[in-house]
Amino acid sequence: MVQLRKAGATTRIPPHVFFLVSAIFHYLGPAFAVLLFSSVSVLGVAWFRIASAAVIFAIWRRPWRIFLGASWAQRRIFLALGIVLGLMNACFYLAISRLPLGTVGAIEFIGPITLAALGARTRRNIIALLLAAGGGWLLTDVRFGGQPLGFVFAFANCAFFMLYVVLGHRIAQDGGAAGIDRLGAAMLIALLTITPIGFTGALPAMTQPLLLLAGIGVGICSSVIPYVCDQLAMARLPRATFALLLSLLPASAAVIGVIVLRQIPTHIEIAGILLVACGVALHQESEAQSNNKKMRS
Repeated sequence: MVQLRKAGATTRIPPHVFFLVSAIFHYLGPAFAVLLFSSVSVLGVAWFRIASAAVIFAIWRRPWRIFLGASWAQRRIFLALGIVLGLMNACFYLAISRLPLGTVGAIEFIGPITLAALGARTRRNIIALLLAAGGGWLLTDVRFGGQPLGFVFAFANCAFFMLYVVLGHRIAQDGGAAGIDRLGAAMLIALLTITPIGFTGALPAMTQPLLLLAGIGVGICSSVIPYVCDQLAMARLPRATFALLLSLLPASAAVIGVIVLRQIPTHIEIAGILLVACGVALHQESEAQSNNKKMRS
């Protein structure tokens, strides 16, 4: 009964709200990472992010039960998603250690827009994608400078991020709660994936309580809350819609910058926010109209 009530409560909340929460915490996590970068290696920070999230999921959801009871086909998806999560986080931190964050964000942005383009079926949706892509381009203020190896990691992160969206939708098909359990199983695989390359770099923080708490904060804000909200949103949104909504991430970063850091956006950034907002609104209107047509027929 409790499970049913929880499921009913989540379905009453619009899926776009879950995405908004995910977008906010997506940028609060790096605030904790800043504290760690001066004392912990890049891959050590990535390990903390995955390890703390895996421990929380293990205590909260006991995901090994769903893994043991799953078919081999389902286990392959868990394994694939876990490996993708581990490598995606490692590539992201390796990229931002070599390139400006705006550049890495712009490259990562190519992935969701590509997925959204693959799911576009109308001229209106294509226009929406172009508006969102243009807004994201302005917001990230792309600068193609830096170390060549950084671009390798940035494009690898982009590819893994696309796979995360595809595989995330696969495990979210049966609803939010089941998807979260499967996400927990995948997170344990992610921990096994990243431990050989990241555990040693995390050792300096193990004996320092402040750094340890910062590492746990990175995991909660960057992996637990956003990924859980992603599952709750993915369970009720088409993949193309979710991929397009990801273009709101640069806009949410600008808003957080104003509220938390008192960073007032420039005219170009404001234009970017408006373009992204127009693109999302246009896509949603089209989706609502198609739903109305289905209901009428």
